[in-house]
Amino acid sequence: MRQSIEDTIFALLAEREPGKTICPSEAARALDGEAWRRLMPPVRATAVELARQGRLVITRKGRPADPDAFKGVYRLRLP
Repeated sequence: MRQSIEDTIFALLAEREPGKTICPSEAARALDGEAWRRLMPPVRATAVELARQGRLVITRKGRPADPDAFKGVYRLRLP
């Protein structure tokens, strides 16, 4: 599942202009349109791991967030 989440996140970001973000729910909906809410925790965990690796940036209010300490609404973008 982790690999398919990762692939989906990067596929969605590839469709955006450089510097643009996606909502993590877009990745969850792309994976399972009807039961996307149950995928939000694994999407978040995958995003955190990718951010720790430097392959993804988690943003809050348009600014990079610490992947180990952010709360609330967040978005994802490429570094």
